[in-house]
Amino acid sequence: MTATNKFEPQGTPGGLSGSNLLLLGRVAIVTGATSGIGAATAKAFADAGAKVVLTGRSSAGAEATAAAIAAVGGDTRIKLGDVTDSAFCDELVAYAVDEFGRLDVLANVAGTITRGDALETSDDEWHQNMRVNVDSVFFMSRAAIRQFRTQRATDPSSTATVTNLASNVGLVGSAGLPAYCASKGAVVLLTKSMALDHAAEGVRVNALCPGAVDTPMLVSGHDKTGRTPEDVFASNIAGIPEGRIPSPDEIAQSMLFLASNASSHITGVALPIDGGYVAG
Repeated sequence: MTATNKFEPQGTPGGLSGSNLLLLGRVAIVTGATSGIGAATAKAFADAGAKVVLTGRSSAGAEATAAAIAAVGGDTRIKLGDVTDSAFCDELVAYAVDEFGRLDVLANVAGTITRGDALETSDDEWHQNMRVNVDSVFFMSRAAIRQFRTQRATDPSSTATVTNLASNVGLVGSAGLPAYCASKGAVVLLTKSMALDHAAEGVRVNALCPGAVDTPMLVSGHDKTGRTPEDVFASNIAGIPEGRIPSPDEIAQSMLFLASNASSHITGVALPIDGGYVAG
């Protein structure tokens, strides 16, 4: 469903035919790249000049993202798998290096959500949120940082970035989302810890904390709450000072900023991108 927004974003992202090649010559991995924010991030990275490895679970979704990248002259590869499996995460980083010779950027976007209070959240749902939203970020980051350290050993000027998709409810909490809030709060502190551990190695680690975004996740799981998609959009817009719900492409541009040298002295940050929600 597409929101009816009060304002529309101005301008268009820089592309391969433009001048905004912030990741030119860089190699990136994007998890959750088969839909939503992950797909938009992969496209934005490719548009900015990066070679991109896509991962996720949907073959059709990955192919669609790859086709969109190819249409603008981008270079991409697909390796599907489960990023909650640490062995696969190691394999994915090795695959990127085999295909493109190095790795410079990791965007941890894969995520899931469970709605319902603590009494309505099953053990399986709790563990699923932790596996997808936290374990995958840790396993992928660990695998990538090992490669970044290897590159730094042979090239002391080498730099790299990890950008983790957290959430504004990992900063302030929200009723009816204990598993999701806990997992995204964990991502925020994991980000800060890794940023401190690896800053001197030329690795910057940041988190992006969106609020409501116009993706399938926004309306998913409301079979528990009985709310219609229209109700979900209306209530979210009412709570956002800016009065609108952003597109995945807008979030991807912030991911691009944190992944690029445009943010070269920023590390350990959890950046809200929520139209002012957490400022209230």
